[in-house]
Amino acid sequence: MRKEGELYVALCPEVDVASQGGSAEEAIANLREALELYFEDEDVEKPIQTEAPIVTIVRVRVHSPTGSLRMSSD
Repeated sequence: MRKEGELYVALCPEVDVASQGGSAEEAIANLREALELYFEDEDVEKPIQTEAPIVTIVRVRVHSPTGSLRMSSD
């Protein structure tokens, strides 16, 4: 999950489904609903992976157009 402006964005990368909300809890609830709707489609390939993915944040230096450095997690 990440915050984009005033919204929280929740993502399920295994099936490329995302949703958003005004709070973290709302974003998760909306993602849950989006996933339920996604899996209702009989033609959708269901993921077979049973282990949870390992998720981490990688920080890198990004040069801005002005030549200065800033830290980014994008």
